[in-house]
Amino acid sequence: MTLDLQTDGPLLVSEPAPHVFELRLNRPDRLNALDPDLLSRLRQALDAAAEDLRVRVIVLSGAGRGFCAGFDLDALGATWSAGLPELLSAQESWAATCQRLVDHPVPVIAAVTGPAVGAGMSLALAADLRVVTAETSFGAAFVRVGLSGADLGLSWTLPRTVGMGLAAEIMFTGRQVRGEEAYRIGLANRLCAGPDVLAVALELAAEIAANSPFGVRLTKQVLHAGVDASSFTAATEIENRNQILASRTEDMAEAYRALRECRKPTFRNR
Repeated sequence: MTLDLQTDGPLLVSEPAPHVFELRLNRPDRLNALDPDLLSRLRQALDAAAEDLRVRVIVLSGAGRGFCAGFDLDALGATWSAGLPELLSAQESWAATCQRLVDHPVPVIAAVTGPAVGAGMSLALAADLRVVTAETSFGAAFVRVGLSGADLGLSWTLPRTVGMGLAAEIMFTGRQVRGEEAYRIGLANRLCAGPDVLAVALELAAEIAANSPFGVRLTKQVLHAGVDASSFTAATEIENRNQILASRTEDMAEAYRALRECRKPTFRNR
């Protein structure tokens, strides 16, 4: 399966740099608010990207002046007449898209401009890295509309990103976290001027894509396993396994030759 480029529709797919694929939410008139169709398209694109060896990094962005304003209120209103079993199935399906981002074999960078609130914040936090501007605003506003304070995995991603205390404050109050604060508390990896957000995200993506693809995939795997490991021993067991696996690849041999020959390696994902 390969990830096909898409130049129109609610999800745009492009390859702005070698091995770097951008998935752009494309409902700018709705601040890229999510509906079941967009979530399904995003999940399908992520599935295809996971099997496409061309893909080494994914950049997730939003068209227009915002990243994602959460779930589309019109689509949400249509679910009110559903029974609880049907509604739970729908909720689980929506959450599966964020699960796919977290579990994706390649790194995902969220380029976040403007609002990333509600489910939009959950999408951004499901990515591995975030690039923001001073105008970016995150908000777990669920409690302000009578819902539980987390959705689509935010109770798992947010405390792992900023710590339990700050996560509790952000979820209990539903307050906005602007770009500069997000960068200061570790919610964002880069803070840049508004017009530069995609360029900075692509620069970061290119830096990652220049490394051994198999090594990067194993690094993401071990990072996620290590943060939840029950002990130092449990963490090092998977580190040891991955290190030995990587050491027997053609890319490792190429990196060794390139180091001795004082040149950049050419990785072939083998």
